[in-house]
Amino acid sequence: MTSTQKDQHGARSQRSQEADKPHRRKGEKTYSCDECGKNFTRAGHLKTHQLIHSGVKPYSCDLCGKSFTESGNLKTHQLIHSGVKPYSCDLCGKSFTQAGHLKRHQLIHSGVKAYSCDLCGKSFTQAGHLKKHQLIHSGVKAYSCDLCGKPFTEAGSLKKHQLIHSGVKPYSCDLCGKTFTQAGGLKKHQLIHSGVKPYSYDLCGKSFTKAGGLKKHQLIHSGVKAYSCDLCGKSFTEARGLEQHQLIHSGVKPYSCDLCGKSFTLAGGLKRHQLIHSGVKPYSCDLCGKSFTQAGCLKKHQLFHSGVKAYSCDLCGKSFTEAGGLKKHQLFHSGVKPYSCDLCGKSFTQAGGLKKHQLFHSGVKPYSCDLCGKSFTQAGGLKKHQLIHSGFKAHSCELCGKAFAQNGDLQRHLVTHSGIRAYSCDFCGKSFSDKHYRNSHLRIHTGNDVYCCDQCGKLFATNAQLKIHMFSHTEERPYKCDLCEKTFKSSNQLNIHQQIHT
Repeated sequence: MTSTQKDQHGARSQRSQEADKPHRRKGEKTYSCDECGKNFTRAGHLKTHQLIHSGVKPYSCDLCGKSFTESGNLKTHQLIHSGVKPYSCDLCGKSFTQAGHLKRHQLIHSGVKAYSCDLCGKSFTQAGHLKKHQLIHSGVKAYSCDLCGKPFTEAGSLKKHQLIHSGVKPYSCDLCGKTFTQAGGLKKHQLIHSGVKPYSYDLCGKSFTKAGGLKKHQLIHSGVKAYSCDLCGKSFTEARGLEQHQLIHSGVKPYSCDLCGKSFTLAGGLKRHQLIHSGVKPYSCDLCGKSFTQAGCLKKHQLFHSGVKAYSCDLCGKSFTEAGGLKKHQLFHSGVKPYSCDLCGKSFTQAGGLKKHQLFHSGVKPYSCDLCGKSFTQAGGLKKHQLIHSGFKAHSCELCGKAFAQNGDLQRHLVTHSGIRAYSCDFCGKSFSDKHYRNSHLRIHTGNDVYCCDQCGKLFATNAQLKIHMFSHTEERPYKCDLCEKTFKSSNQLNIHQQIHT
């Protein structure tokens, strides 16, 4: 190449660079990533970004093993291990390893949120946060967990999730010993021990340790639930609530209890369940002495003593202490019962109701009363029964003063004051407010206790006869002959058959 050609090439190169400058000044992003569609102002930035999709991370930290695509990111990460945080916030004292992190943090105190979502109106202090948020509305979740299949909108969220399956929790609380997979989780937890709750809501007075907690709580009062499930229509105030709910429909329960085998869709559900086996119940009610494994369960229980029932049904007027209780109740009015028993065909509005029902078919009653020996299929049934022996009756009727050991008994009693008598006697036509009263009345006509079949209404003198009858509504034949393998619906039929062999 001659000197003249070099000069011409140099001039063109300079003109090209000058032509590119306006693009950079205007913020135009002409370079696009083929993998995810992200745009960049320079080709070099695009190349750097594409390393993320390649999966190549040649720079790793000697202290924790975390790897990075660029050496600069590794250096920035190593500042975390050094513990040096020279940049601190004048307003709250929080310190940072980099000046840029401090600047981003200070935007929180300024209250300026220049970036808002066109779909839901939520605003953010940074453009990056808005972009992450918009992925929720797009529904695109390109990153999924190989172990449980849970999808995520970002690769970082998938990495954090995978730590749950690894079981590694290097960060532990000095006060209570609780361990966490991330340092951020430990910091959030330590706020609980500090007792400081600077964020309070004026409407109900509830206070929170973090501003995010207050924001989430305010959504409850607003009544806005922008995220709804396509399968059952249930709506949620947050996208995370919807994501966790959708796991129920997937049927995937990767977390199981080593002691009883019960499985859960979330790790948190397993942890809460394991507290039952530990027997530790540090939260007790001052009014009745009942103890609980979690503080949240105690709060829910205390609502019963307060008598406040802010949620009422528009159809029948029945009121509830919690919104969840009202929702469950409204399913009865809808008449929808999507969960049915394979053995007897009985259907239920909720999956939990079906599970409880199936225990009756199993015949297993592992919970027995030490005082009278009566056994139950569930621990809750035993607890309710033990209230009878204690003599304590915490639930009283405001109209007549009659007291009951269980809230359910009180609710049935209140129906007597309402005047509604939905259960009638087939013999004399007399009506009753409760089916148990009706069944007791039937003894006048039959001379015996009466058990009624929910499927066909047929009456029986004993509960055992009713159970045998229930098999007539199914094809199940649980009693098998050891000699010829022939099966029967009742033990009596089996005994008569066995006489053939003897």
